[in-house]
Amino acid sequence: MPSPQQARAQASAITSGRAGPDTELSPTAQLRTLFDRPRLSPGQRRIAQYLIEHITEAAFLSITDLADRVGVSQPSVTRFASAVGFSGYPALRERLQAITIGTRSGGHAEENRANELQAAVDAEIENLENLRRDLADTDRVIEVGRELSASAPLTVLGLRISVSLAEYFAYAARRIHPDVRLVTLGGSVAYDALLQSREAGGTWVLAFSMPRHAQETLTAVRVARSAGLKVALIADLALGPLVDEADVTFATGTGSRLVFDSYAAPGVMCAALLQAMTDADPERTQARLEDYEQVADEHQFFLRD
Repeated sequence: MPSPQQARAQASAITSGRAGPDTELSPTAQLRTLFDRPRLSPGQRRIAQYLIEHITEAAFLSITDLADRVGVSQPSVTRFASAVGFSGYPALRERLQAITIGTRSGGHAEENRANELQAAVDAEIENLENLRRDLADTDRVIEVGRELSASAPLTVLGLRISVSLAEYFAYAARRIHPDVRLVTLGGSVAYDALLQSREAGGTWVLAFSMPRHAQETLTAVRVARSAGLKVALIADLALGPLVDEADVTFATGTGSRLVFDSYAAPGVMCAALLQAMTDADPERTQARLEDYEQVADEHQFFLRD
């Protein structure tokens, strides 16, 4: 008789492939694809990042207003539009408007918000809806899950505000993976851990970076790459230095309506990757979960509900 967690692991296996041709990507994913040009200048990257972060408002700005908001010249905006494949800024703005109008038409009707707490929940619901659209194609999650599962050891990196997500992922991953190493301190401590992981045979690092993004996270990711480790990144970023250094990025929105951010979408993204790791080696998963349940029962880890 399988334990409840073993039964869940079996029943929730991810189905490969895209849900359907009519499934729309989230605005972040659409813009990231649109702006994914390796030779964008730093100023052009600032424009792209502003558009991604303020798509609803920015889609209707004049070229003058957009240039002022970003802090660049109007010719810079024109050159950016050309660099990402448009005849000029009017054509780019038309595409941006199509994306934001499509998002509005596909979303829920606007409700009266009684207070700021409800507005914060609404913003997280939107983040989750965007993530749902991004996960319509499951193949990338499945592939990364296989790679993380096969990496022994597997290093999980999260510094400063990102520690909580890294700890959650590492705690769960240890139930299904034999060697998970958690890195929550930067500097030389992180360097030592990453180099030792590679020397021990590790091939991948899963890194978390939530706002405000730490310089030491970028440095640690670069150290990992220089040591020969590949990096999967979970962040709210679609563009930028961290994304440039990662081998694969899962961009998930964070709730920013309250004094401290909330992480509903990154939490679900963690669970999705854990599920993919579970699916990658079902025999190992079931054996490890069974062993854990025996130890938990023997030592009475948990209260009986």
